[in-house]
Amino acid sequence: MPDSIDFYFDFGSPYGYFASLRIDELAAKHGRTVTWHPVLLGAIFKVTGMKPNLEQPLRGEYLTQDVGRIARLTGAPFTFPDSAPANGVAASRAFYWLADEHPEQAKLLARAIYHAHFGEGQDIGPADTVAEIAAKTLGSLGIDRAAVTAAIQDPAVKDRLRSEVDDAVERGVFGSPFFIVDGEPFWGWDRLDMVDRWLTTGGW
Repeated sequence: MPDSIDFYFDFGSPYGYFASLRIDELAAKHGRTVTWHPVLLGAIFKVTGMKPNLEQPLRGEYLTQDVGRIARLTGAPFTFPDSAPANGVAASRAFYWLADEHPEQAKLLARAIYHAHFGEGQDIGPADTVAEIAAKTLGSLGIDRAAVTAAIQDPAVKDRLRSEVDDAVERGVFGSPFFIVDGEPFWGWDRLDMVDRWLTTGGW
């Protein structure tokens, strides 16, 4: 089978949010699957020397205009959160707690967290909020608040997230969203059409 597409994102990234709404459908069109990898841009920025877009003069103002424009273009639910940029640590840990044994549940959770943050404007930083979203989304599958809260504080889960961030840096990931397709890196929501073309042609 063809290799899975690696999709790297930060839960605080609006561009990652928009990519999350499209990447699996795009991949399926080409007979591909997608492996989701939440990362922490704060840790990656220590390597690149960058700052969050919202903390950069001019660029931050542009982002707030641009993401609203993308939402109107795509019809995606969007409410700019007052808490932006969000701390994605708890959300990312909850994801990796599920990812190995229940990857589809992990994706469901990631989508629900993204929707709560950028679709509804909720602050998804607090662990209690992440646990509540998980219980609401996956409660019928036996996932409850207490289990998620415990997982977020589990040293093994913390180590897993650190390892994922380190691996992302090793692979050259520096932003969100970031896609790796058969070893080829693509950065940005606006590269999805290029990813589509790459998969169609086999590269150029």
